[in-house]
Amino acid sequence: MKVKTAAKINLSLDVTGRLDNGYHTIESVFQTVSIYDEVTVELTDSGIILSCEVPEKFSDCDNIPCDEKNIAYKSARKFFDDNNLDIGCRIHIKKGIPSQAGMGGGSSDSAVVLYCLSKLTGKKIISPEKLGADVPFFLTGGTAYVTGIGEKIIPIADYSGRYFVIAKGKEGVSTLEAYRKIDSLVNPVHPQTDKLVEAIQNSPENAYRYFGNLFEDAVQLEEVNNIKSIMLRYNALSAAMTGSGSAVFGLFSDLSTAETCYNELLHSGFYAEICKSVNKSFVETE
Repeated sequence: MKVKTAAKINLSLDVTGRLDNGYHTIESVFQTVSIYDEVTVELTDSGIILSCEVPEKFSDCDNIPCDEKNIAYKSARKFFDDNNLDIGCRIHIKKGIPSQAGMGGGSSDSAVVLYCLSKLTGKKIISPEKLGADVPFFLTGGTAYVTGIGEKIIPIADYSGRYFVIAKGKEGVSTLEAYRKIDSLVNPVHPQTDKLVEAIQNSPENAYRYFGNLFEDAVQLEEVNNIKSIMLRYNALSAAMTGSGSAVFGLFSDLSTAETCYNELLHSGFYAEICKSVNKSFVETE
């Protein structure tokens, strides 16, 4: 099977607490967008072989392990173990989602490997959350209200079909370090995620007013601020960082306006893509 698997952005992301085990609780709205990795999965008699194809435009900032450290490899191993299957597979990942971007590329790859193996073998996917908190979301995608440590997922009204520009500089953010900085914030201003959910459900044309991300205040990246200022100068309705960084998304009213901003971001030396919000993670190509 060859399947394209989508990236996600956090239209809103708040950190609401810290558990005794060190994990943080979040409140967020996840949205899949039409930036994809393409993953090919083929069953074999034994073993797991994983290969990666990384485009030149990611060469400065991506360091993707192509061995048992990759979450896609771990997904295959877990799937075979869970279902007592004495077989193997070959996995090839063609990257289209930038890493260290807060767009869930690794979790998306993990989910699509589980999806393909389930389709190819007829066996069930068991406890995908054990691979990572975002993995269960990617098994469906779309628009969702997400709480807990990311494992509580409630689908909400479809917010697909809207134009976004995604951009990223060369700075990456360690998730661990980002959460450390969250813990040190004094009197942070929290995003209004509840109002965003309500707007998406009842007045989606106004939802952009409630986009926000607590991590922006925590990580304070100059490139993030520069990208946001360009997006807003070029008529983005709203712009915010996604995840713990460091990609930024801007919402645009139409394709022409998005293209103008996209060209300016490229001219300024940033990675940029135009995409749309989509209502599912996976697109089967063969």
